[in-house]
Amino acid sequence: MGRFLHLVSLANIAVAQQFVTDPLRYVDQLIGSSNGGNVFAGASLPYGLAKAVADTDSDSNQGGFTSDGTNITGFSSMHDGGTGGKPSLGLFSLFPYASCTNDEVDGCSFPKSARKIPYRNQSVQASPGYFSLELNSGVRGEMTTAQHTSLFRFTFPSNGGGSSLILLDLTDLSDSRQDNASISVNPASGRMTGEARFEPSFGQGTYVAYFCADFQSSGIRDNGIFVNNRGSTDVKDLKISRGINASPLPGGAFVRFKDSSPVLARVGLSYKSSEQACQLAEAEIPDFNFNTTQTRAVNQWGHKMSTISVSPGGVNDSMLKNFYSGIYRTMINPQNYTGVNPVVSESTIYFDSYYCIWDLFRSQMPFLTIFDTPALIEMLQGLLTLYKVQGWLPDCHMSLNKGYTQGGSNADVVMADAYKKLKTEAIDWTLVYEAVKKDAEVEPYDWCCQGRGGLDSWKRLNYIPAQDFDYKGFGTMTRTISRTLEYSYNDFCVSEIAKGLNNQGDAEKYQRTSGYWTNLFKHDQKSLLLNSSTDTGFTGFFQPKYLNQTWGFQDPLACSNIDNSGAPCSLQATAGETFESSIWEYTFYVPHDQARLITYLGGPQTFVRRLDYLHAHNITYIGNEPAFLTVTQYHYAGRPALSAKRTHFYIPAYFDPTNGGLPGNDDSGTMGAYLAFTMMGLNVVPGQDVYLITPPFFESVRIKSPVTGKTATIRNEGFDASYQAIYIQRATLDGREYSKNWIDHSFFTEGKELVLHLGRNESSWGTAVQDLPPSLSRYQF
Repeated sequence: MGRFLHLVSLANIAVAQQFVTDPLRYVDQLIGSSNGGNVFAGASLPYGLAKAVADTDSDSNQGGFTSDGTNITGFSSMHDGGTGGKPSLGLFSLFPYASCTNDEVDGCSFPKSARKIPYRNQSVQASPGYFSLELNSGVRGEMTTAQHTSLFRFTFPSNGGGSSLILLDLTDLSDSRQDNASISVNPASGRMTGEARFEPSFGQGTYVAYFCADFQSSGIRDNGIFVNNRGSTDVKDLKISRGINASPLPGGAFVRFKDSSPVLARVGLSYKSSEQACQLAEAEIPDFNFNTTQTRAVNQWGHKMSTISVSPGGVNDSMLKNFYSGIYRTMINPQNYTGVNPVVSESTIYFDSYYCIWDLFRSQMPFLTIFDTPALIEMLQGLLTLYKVQGWLPDCHMSLNKGYTQGGSNADVVMADAYKKLKTEAIDWTLVYEAVKKDAEVEPYDWCCQGRGGLDSWKRLNYIPAQDFDYKGFGTMTRTISRTLEYSYNDFCVSEIAKGLNNQGDAEKYQRTSGYWTNLFKHDQKSLLLNSSTDTGFTGFFQPKYLNQTWGFQDPLACSNIDNSGAPCSLQATAGETFESSIWEYTFYVPHDQARLITYLGGPQTFVRRLDYLHAHNITYIGNEPAFLTVTQYHYAGRPALSAKRTHFYIPAYFDPTNGGLPGNDDSGTMGAYLAFTMMGLNVVPGQDVYLITPPFFESVRIKSPVTGKTATIRNEGFDASYQAIYIQRATLDGREYSKNWIDHSFFTEGKELVLHLGRNESSWGTAVQDLPPSLSRYQF
């Protein structure tokens, strides 16, 4: 009878809970398309190379399109998503005209600066696999994509006199084109082929990209090439230099059509050759069928998004839009360049746009570990490909080039995270260990862009000193506190892989070096409010230390969210000793040994007060990745309820499902992944098999493991859609009482059920020492 009643109860729950069956309905690609979110809002496949969207001339056009009312400069086919720095890619832009003045080719403007035009704001439409808008000229541009091919449909106003014209421009978004770009146009078919060399947006070197553009129309009138603002129908081939000014000389080709009927433009893309670009375009979109191509894209997105489903429990649609849009953005970067790159054979897995791992390791790649494991495994294989080719794992990589390292060798964290959770035979873990150990032991000449710098001092002094003497390589000789902290955690991750591979000697060695963070902790250091003599009330902060082992000084609040001094805090040669954040925030970055850190900071009560101060006084900013872990570090002090309270402090207040609603750059889906994890009630500790538990923002969440096919469930009992009851009173895991405030990855692969009983007040659940997350040292309270 008891089992019968249990089954009846489960049946009633199933009836009561209505799960989302069409997650694509809630995807809004325009979230973050203004106010510095820098998202890619256009048409793409998951991890696809082809990414088509309308490009603007905004100062925040890193992802191509911005919804800030700026001008459209063209429609291009290659982009990154959510990145900072200079605009990325935006290659081989098309621009349509309904007609040219006086029916003369030179009656159309060719350079970006002359042709740019506003768009009709209410005309913008975006959905997975699709993007469209209407220019003020009345021309409507629609686009969809296959893996390496974009398909555009241009519709011209009915009153457009003369014949329409479409140009292809050899410039890119950041005007980085180098010498000797070329383009040819076939006089009969109008096919355009060519290539150009560009610079990566956040790295060293150059790269060459190739294209093949074909048109389907009512008929071609003529075609030719243009240079600067003059076109010619007599010349069909162009090889153009960069020019003598800061910006490249405008150049490209055009096709003019017999009338202003709709035109379909298909653009194939490759990093190997224009011949391959043509082959890919013909294979992927052979018949120029826009609707079929779009449907295939929608189906791919639908399949990916079906992994996670929620029962809303009465929350409004804006929360669903927030959640599913965040998940969607995790699949823009990295991009699959397998078979279309000049680096390795066509059968070798090759991904790019790891942009940057300093961001991705914190949430995006761990999210894919549970959400899209096969893709994550391919990305790990791609990282190993780069290791075999370049000799090092990257910390940042885009457009076939090394990107700048921001802190430690954080691919080590990515590898440890996957090793602890997956242990798949699809990865050569011996090679992984070779790579991460090399990061720990060998300094590359260009540690600006791979590996670690200052390793002689690291091994001799057991920290990275300010004003280091490093004759072996080059990189920005700053960030010594944040690098010391990141190197320490990197070494912990190396030790975890060594332990798993039964290399006990190395495991012990790197576990010991993971404690080097303690050498920059100054126990008597105080922190005053900026420009004030008022003490914040806390003692003990990291401080820089010189080669002679004497202390330096950096204000613990410098580079914080409340520091308005304008002092450099990034990779500038004059920047300080923490990267893009303050000592106040970095003081909490000891993910592997929170027990020891809590002791250093004065015990759990002081630790909690300091976390509260960090957040309540806006010292941290959730729009920057180092803030992520601090939101739920209350778990380690036995106060998981405060983690739940803090997550609701930030969501939705700082994550609004509107065009300007992201708190900062989406950073290749890192913000989206953090948002999704948090709303699921799981807060990842990257590099460890640990997920901190807080109540989901929905009544129930289901996650189907891509590895085992089993479905894990997190269910809130007593769920309150107004979020008054956000505190866990008790929990069960597969029907048994569960008091730990964290779970491991087996929860997903084994399809377990976690039931959280909620209330309006903090309880004793998850507060006992034995219920706290793992820590290298023992908790002393």
